[in-house]
Amino acid sequence: MQPRSMKLGDILLQAAVVNQEQLDHAVKMARTSNIRLGEAVVKLGYATEEAIAIAISKLLGVPYASRENKILKPERDQSLDKIIDERFARENVLLPLFAEDGVLAIALAEPDNVLVMDNLKLMTGYEPQPFIATKAQIMKAIDEFYGNSGSFIDTAVEAGQGSADDGDAGDVDVSDARLDLDKVVAQAKGAHVVSYVNAILKQAIAERCSDIHIERFDERVMLRFRIHGTLYERTPPTPEQFNAVISRVKILSKLDIAERRLPQDGSFSFSLQNRVIDMRVSICPTVFGEKVVMRVLDKGAVELKLDNLKFEPRQRADFMKAAEAPHGLIFLTGPTGSGKTTTLYTILNTIKSSELNFMTAEDPVEFKLEGINQVQMKANIGLTFASALRSFLRQDPDVILVGEVRDQETAETCLRAALTGHLVLSTLHTNSALEAIVRLGDMGIEPFMLGSSLRLIAAQRLVRTLCPSCKQSYKPAPEEIEQCLKECWLEPAPEPRQMTFYKEQGCEKCHKTGFSGRMPIYEIYYVTAALRQGIYRKMDILDLMEVARKEGMWNMRASGWRKVLEGVTTAEEVLSVTVGE
Repeated sequence: MQPRSMKLGDILLQAAVVNQEQLDHAVKMARTSNIRLGEAVVKLGYATEEAIAIAISKLLGVPYASRENKILKPERDQSLDKIIDERFARENVLLPLFAEDGVLAIALAEPDNVLVMDNLKLMTGYEPQPFIATKAQIMKAIDEFYGNSGSFIDTAVEAGQGSADDGDAGDVDVSDARLDLDKVVAQAKGAHVVSYVNAILKQAIAERCSDIHIERFDERVMLRFRIHGTLYERTPPTPEQFNAVISRVKILSKLDIAERRLPQDGSFSFSLQNRVIDMRVSICPTVFGEKVVMRVLDKGAVELKLDNLKFEPRQRADFMKAAEAPHGLIFLTGPTGSGKTTTLYTILNTIKSSELNFMTAEDPVEFKLEGINQVQMKANIGLTFASALRSFLRQDPDVILVGEVRDQETAETCLRAALTGHLVLSTLHTNSALEAIVRLGDMGIEPFMLGSSLRLIAAQRLVRTLCPSCKQSYKPAPEEIEQCLKECWLEPAPEPRQMTFYKEQGCEKCHKTGFSGRMPIYEIYYVTAALRQGIYRKMDILDLMEVARKEGMWNMRASGWRKVLEGVTTAEEVLSVTVGE
């Protein structure tokens, strides 16, 4: 396959398949619907599948196969149906064309799908040579080559899913009731399933995926990767392979493969490209089968360097002033998946010293840090955050990290530790930094205790960063300028005529998404004398925010607008993850 030299949109314009207005409309639809550009063009009726396939053929340097040019008519005397069975061909919309000298020619609707190509190589032992064809023509050719013998129905009946003798079993998952455990285990250890799961993991790491979702619905199976906070579909296992794939994940995670009614949590590690990657696995039963979510914890992809946190200068100075203090309490707030753990690990890694004793209580321990004593919580045996923290205080600690404050007992122990000469870092689940004060009050924490111990309170969110290779500048509309100037709190305010915003475009380097990663934005409030007095007096959140603003600090929205003005992200991205006052 040759490297792409032009974008698909450029080729469609050059070949007069679409005009510029139609292309712009299709690009917009592709982004909002999370589909390919060619698919959007066809859905809008601007071009046929054949015209798009020919354009993609030129774009990728892949031969075009069709019934008209006689390529999409494989000979039956090559035993191609033994190399690729009908079910796999239909599920992945592909057709074997010929095999020669270790090379297998394959017609696909998506010849640039790396996961399918890897699966073909592992499954067949041949080096796949892609040809492009339309989905409609491939499915017709599959019918002709394999024949409509009703093999799908026969297989379902043999598996106990559609027998007429089942009576009223339509409301019961018969396949689960008749599950042969030994057979599932054998399938899970089979070469094809092992290779498929390995290919998923390899592809997830290559695409910098943070979560892998495998789930079953009434009529299909879905495989989705979360990349930069957004879920994208990938080639799923077949419904017949689904149970074996789930069992393979359970075996890797040392979970009970016979338990299908209760949620289970586990983990496993594997080595790839000379680095160890940890996977955190959660399995939850649904009405159609078990759903698996695997969180990718790739320590090699995360550098715990302070510069990577992208603090504003004042924010960095305030956070480090609190983190380098001999005692006090630091709270970081935000929803699950907003990067709180990475921020706290980075701070610990920055202040780490052989002269200090560091201890952490976490659930789970996501990354193992050198020189820091990390303890995994186990609530089933009584090892909770509160009990671990009480034990820590007898271990002569200097710095303590508590994964999350969930109850009054943990909160009070954290405050007492901070008041007795320890630096304590922890997290809370609140929507903003100052709301943590209200949350702690609801837990029964007295204002005088909180005001005396609290040193810094912060919140963070993750925004997608624009791809530097294809981001496109534009002059913001008057309403955007007005909102930015009102909320970014810059003094002196930027000149409106000189303001430039950027938006996503999409290129090969960013997989057509327009974004190349994510970065945190923060609101960080160092507890000054004025803020401490506000806490003592139980001031309203808006009044506390005004006090912080007068002290030179700013909220999340203001921090986000600064990143927009720097050309790092888009105004839409900041507005989608933050709220105004």
